[in-house]
Amino acid sequence: MEKIALVTDSSCDLPQEIIDEYGINIIPLRIIYKSQEYRDRIDINSIEIYKNLDNEIPKTSMPSPYDVIAKIDELKQKGFTHCIAMTISSGLSGTYDMFKLVKEEIKDIHISIIDSKILSLGLGLLVYETAKMIRNGYSYDEIINKIDVFLTRVKGFFTVDTLEYLKKGGRISSFAAKIGALLNLKPIISVDEYGKYYMFSKVRGKNQAVSKMIDELMLYSKTFKSLIVGIPHANVENEANELANKIKSISSVKEIIINEVSPALGVHSGPGLIGLTFLPIE
Repeated sequence: MEKIALVTDSSCDLPQEIIDEYGINIIPLRIIYKSQEYRDRIDINSIEIYKNLDNEIPKTSMPSPYDVIAKIDELKQKGFTHCIAMTISSGLSGTYDMFKLVKEEIKDIHISIIDSKILSLGLGLLVYETAKMIRNGYSYDEIINKIDVFLTRVKGFFTVDTLEYLKKGGRISSFAAKIGALLNLKPIISVDEYGKYYMFSKVRGKNQAVSKMIDELMLYSKTFKSLIVGIPHANVENEANELANKIKSISSVKEIIINEVSPALGVHSGPGLIGLTFLPIE
């Protein structure tokens, strides 16, 4: 009889109550300061990251392979016969490739390593729906086939309050950051088919950026009758709640998840990020 475990990394941004309820196994990314290294969401939280950004912008790294091996060994000891591991986009992190290498060293459990090609609650929604299927008794093969469909449909967009951290992280040029600040331009960033960042749109001001993201959700809602939505944010919970209120009347929106982005993602966004991710579930 199949006993299926679900593993993901800490960039999924799912609320802890969902992680606990469904027994989702989280492997932490790493946050590296000059003096110390931290496990994402375990040794450090997002607020601590934001408070220290003016002093030092840390580096981020994929999880430790030893953490993955230890977790899989633990799952085998608990009697799991199959494991689905879903990671942050391979276009943004080496986590997926590391998982694949580790898989070659593991025996006595069937493992599927899945590249989400997305991040934050885009990844989180995929993991959440997978967890529901496991609970509802879907077979391993049925779940993998369903995930393949989900991967083609999940969407994610986000905008940031300031371009400063994108500039410091090398995501945009210093000149672009200065012009953006002067003109109050807000980039709307998404991920392409390869799971890499691209500039989806530029608008004047954060309110217009949020409206543009809602427009994309509305377009999707005309095609799909049932959507689950995620709203990741970086220390702007009130804005996230306001966004939720704006979209909850859309008939196809069946569930909305709001959560703070992980410290590892907050390093690159700084405070003020707000996003909108959505996944058709029927």
